[in-house]
Amino acid sequence: MASRLYAWARWMARRRGRVIAVWLLLLAVVGGLGITLHGKVTTEFSVPGIESQKAQDLLKEKVPEAAGGVARVVFAAPEGHKLTEPKTTAAVEASLKKAAGVSGVVNVSDPLKTKTVSPDLRIGYADVRFRRQASDVPQSAKDALSGAMAQARDAGLQIEFGGSAMDAKTEVGGPAEVVGVVIALAVLALALGSLTAAGLPLLTALVGVAIGVLGVEFMTRYVEMTSTATVLALMIGLAVGIDYALFIISRHREPLADPEQDAEDSIARAVATSGGAVVFAGATVIIALAALAVTGIPFLTVMGLAAAVTVLLAVLVAVSLVPAVLALFGDRLRPRSRATAERAPGAWGLTWARVVTRKPLLVLLAGVIGLLALAVPARELRLGLPSNASQPVDSTQHKSYDLLTKGFGAGFNATLTAVVDLRDMPAADRGSAVTHLRGSLAGDRGVAVVTQPVANADSTLAVIAVVPKTGPDAQATTDLVHRLRENAPAVDKAGGTLYIAGTTAAAIDVAGKLADALPLFIAIIVVLALILLTIAFRSLLVPVKAAFGFLLSVAASLGATVWVFQDGHLNGVLDIPSAGPVTSFLLVLLIGVLFGLAMDYEVFLVSRMREHYEHTNDATEAITHGVARSGRVVSAAALIMAAVFGGFVFNHDPIIKSIGFALAFGVLVDAFVVRMTLVPAVMALLGRRAWGLPRWLDRITPDVDIEGARLPARAEAEADRKQDEVAVR
Repeated sequence: MASRLYAWARWMARRRGRVIAVWLLLLAVVGGLGITLHGKVTTEFSVPGIESQKAQDLLKEKVPEAAGGVARVVFAAPEGHKLTEPKTTAAVEASLKKAAGVSGVVNVSDPLKTKTVSPDLRIGYADVRFRRQASDVPQSAKDALSGAMAQARDAGLQIEFGGSAMDAKTEVGGPAEVVGVVIALAVLALALGSLTAAGLPLLTALVGVAIGVLGVEFMTRYVEMTSTATVLALMIGLAVGIDYALFIISRHREPLADPEQDAEDSIARAVATSGGAVVFAGATVIIALAALAVTGIPFLTVMGLAAAVTVLLAVLVAVSLVPAVLALFGDRLRPRSRATAERAPGAWGLTWARVVTRKPLLVLLAGVIGLLALAVPARELRLGLPSNASQPVDSTQHKSYDLLTKGFGAGFNATLTAVVDLRDMPAADRGSAVTHLRGSLAGDRGVAVVTQPVANADSTLAVIAVVPKTGPDAQATTDLVHRLRENAPAVDKAGGTLYIAGTTAAAIDVAGKLADALPLFIAIIVVLALILLTIAFRSLLVPVKAAFGFLLSVAASLGATVWVFQDGHLNGVLDIPSAGPVTSFLLVLLIGVLFGLAMDYEVFLVSRMREHYEHTNDATEAITHGVARSGRVVSAAALIMAAVFGGFVFNHDPIIKSIGFALAFGVLVDAFVVRMTLVPAVMALLGRRAWGLPRWLDRITPDVDIEGARLPARAEAEADRKQDEVAVR
């Protein structure tokens, strides 16, 4: 593999102009398609097969008008006033009349007529139903609806909006994300010792991530995907793109300290060695992300594939565009002095490796105990989807949530929908069956209110609203959903089918679906990655050690995420409006993404150990050499990833915020505690056994040579280069 990458990189370097032109052309074409022909993203997380989705599909079939998006307009009179005052009533009615005229609106309820007013008559709400699904309601209609409330505002009322049609859109590119990129540039400058060299990884990464994200935007024209998919592709693509380029560029600049070193040969060797590590590391990330397809959840599958394609582009950029750009800059990337280059590996790395390997068992025990302590909060993990309570405090969604809670109780925002399919039940029995069901639902200790059943035109479907006593994020509400579904057998016996649905029930169903798919998902990515790492290092113990280290990183990161987002710590610092369950699919994303990124550092660190071991056969010296040579770059790469991910912690979207925090924390823990500390300790304990492979396995394992042991000597490479130049002339 190293020999092929060596030849590939020399070809790229010699045709640098054409290679750069092809990438820029690809950027222009994909960018043009993504900007001009993109589709629409959705904020809904639909999952075929779960009970709440079956109910939603049934409503769409039997009561099409009930399946449209809903904007809930919340009215609040000033303190000491009521919505029933004549002037206020007139303003509300006038505003709702204008709302009925907004394009796409099919129905507007009146809070005074439908009695959707709080007991103190100060807070009320009206549901504005659109013909289209929530994700298809255009922004112009939302703006028009907001404008229609002008008369109510003029009357002194507070107007806020909630409901599925008013879900906040995920946006990126804010100051926090930009700060993350600036920090990444600063780390690159310190790691590489040159502003010119520091700018190159950022530049090449931006080319790859722009193609990936704009390509995802174009695919929204044909594939339904959530807004989170684009953000995840941007987040991961940018982080790995910078890191992969950093590994190759730093490896290229090491031999350039020698004035006699040919720049083209140095580029080819960097790609042959670090580039091989990039290919294997990238493959593990891609496998981990693509494995999200086994969850059987379409939006998560699309999310994983979108991010996997962006990572694939990052790998291709690293082994093609990066060598071309390095060749373009040529000798300008040489270190200013030989002394500067000789310091590049970092004396601290050598010192740290010796400290760790001096008492490896003590270091190992201390590290494992510390990580397990961080993981303790994960025992109380609860999964769900963020409610409007998780939106920024100054957002209209959060304000509407607070007003409804104040006026109608905590459970009002967690309203469940009991949908009863009566098609197979005798017409004469339908009324009594639904009445009996309503009584059964109302008798549950966790239910506050049960509304009168509403049937469709032919009485084949009945809908009952159930208001819990607790909010959507409470464990008691989750328990209530499961208890209400225990009524299903009785309804089935009578010839009907009961579904407990609604946004809260959907969040619970998604969490359950993911929990069921998790064991298979973990098994697939671990087994495939173990195979790849076994091939890369021709070792059995190194991949197993890497997998155990990854599990510790995930546990620690998950524990910290639960401590912050579920238990409510650091809310003020991280601008988290309210504590609540961890986003249901964060666990799967954390496992998939962090596994791939953890393997990045494992490959780059251990490949330098393996490379030294191949040449010296000294297992102890290989550890210290590997950490000294790669420690500085691995540390810089982890800081860059943490900076990029950390920038998203301050995104207003609660899902993006929690993903950014979990990945940033996980990367720092994995790089500095697991890879830079525990890995050298374990390698020291294993000694030469770390590089052993059973004879039968050795015979069937391909020898890919990512360490570059069979690369041509430098003198031989220089002779080949001159011969090639003569041939060209």
